[in-house]
Amino acid sequence: MAQTGAAAVSAEMDQALDRLPIGAYQIRVALLCGVIAMLDGFDTQSAAFIAPVLGKLWAIGPEHFALIFAASLVGIMLGQITLGPLADRYGRRPVVLLCTVWFALGSLATALAHDWVTLLALRFVTGIGLGGATPNIIALTAEFSPPRARSTMITTMFAGFPLGAAIGGYISSLMIPTLGWQSVFVLGGIVPLALLVVLLVALPESPHFLSSNGRHGEQLARILKRLFPAGAVPDLRFASHDAASHAKVTATPRMSIRAGLFGTGRSTMTLLLWLAYFNSLLMIYFLMNWLPTVVRQGGLALDTAIISSVFLNLGGALGGILLGRLSDNFGAFKVLALGYAVAGVSLVLIGQVNQATTLLMTLAFVAGLTTIGGQTAMNAAATTLYPASVRATALGAALAVGRVGSILGPAVGGLLLASQWSIPAVFIAVAVPALLTSITAVLLIRYRGTSVAE
Repeated sequence: MAQTGAAAVSAEMDQALDRLPIGAYQIRVALLCGVIAMLDGFDTQSAAFIAPVLGKLWAIGPEHFALIFAASLVGIMLGQITLGPLADRYGRRPVVLLCTVWFALGSLATALAHDWVTLLALRFVTGIGLGGATPNIIALTAEFSPPRARSTMITTMFAGFPLGAAIGGYISSLMIPTLGWQSVFVLGGIVPLALLVVLLVALPESPHFLSSNGRHGEQLARILKRLFPAGAVPDLRFASHDAASHAKVTATPRMSIRAGLFGTGRSTMTLLLWLAYFNSLLMIYFLMNWLPTVVRQGGLALDTAIISSVFLNLGGALGGILLGRLSDNFGAFKVLALGYAVAGVSLVLIGQVNQATTLLMTLAFVAGLTTIGGQTAMNAAATTLYPASVRATALGAALAVGRVGSILGPAVGGLLLASQWSIPAVFIAVAVPALLTSITAVLLIRYRGTSVAE
């Protein structure tokens, strides 16, 4: 099929990027997005760090925290649905800046919560900003990356999400006993506000967005000069680099959202991707929200329970990088199919270890490597399935569907624990979505459908 419009712009930009080595400018963009991912990961899991403390302080049970976790995830889903399309229309950079301010202020406000209902409402509002940031930092990193190393760059960048949760878990284990639970949210607000100053100066707009948009010729020319060495700036058919002709550049026709997600050959692929996101995020957010509490109920100390979450997220950070590299070499969905199968086995085994601390931490690390790391690799894989003109929208839609699973995960976990399910039975139940995700990845190998260039 002939390339037209936005797809042709994206293809030309990718071809130009693929001819050059990865440069300092691209690494800078990925690092900035990675720091945002770290703060996102810290804030997303912050409620899980304080759950054991507030459970006693406010005399509330797992069913209350199930609602609090769910409210945050509903907010994240809303942010992904609404702010993904907004970025495809107005640009990645302004939406990323908006979301950073949003979740910073939301975190600071959360420190003022005085009961579980207020906490629930504030976590919902904060979640909107967290959700809007995710698809856009993924899309921005993808659009500065050469196709040959795109999975590696995205997964390395998004390793910041579990790394932020892991560092946050460790810091929280030190801060909560001495400074109180509010300190977690104060930290989660101050740091992103400080980062915002750096982002305003150093975070550029996506060259794919600028070249397909056609209204920002001078801005695109500056970015291309930073990306490419002197004399190697590509002569794109759809973007002029002569400042005198910028006013004559016209936007290419935009692909509709429906055609981008469900056009020829894409319907089955999109639905399968959504199913994979649903099962993966259901399982991950159960673990991220309930693992410290379940471990605590198993008889281990509070600091040990929080550290189990640290190992889970450290595994996720390493797993994203490792699986991303393997995906570039062997194919993303083959790697994902194997990874999620291993995840299912590790989750079943976690339910059997009782108070064997070393084995528990090892299995938590493996579970994080294959579940959180697998989700990071899936985010990278998803960027290869859609053209740049609908990429943030497609990622936002897949993540939003996944959020339904992530909402159900903590909610179902709360119900299982409130119903006195045994710990082995709970983890067997959590392993089922991992195996279903593995099966879906196998199906996606066959039903990938139309490529982004078509």
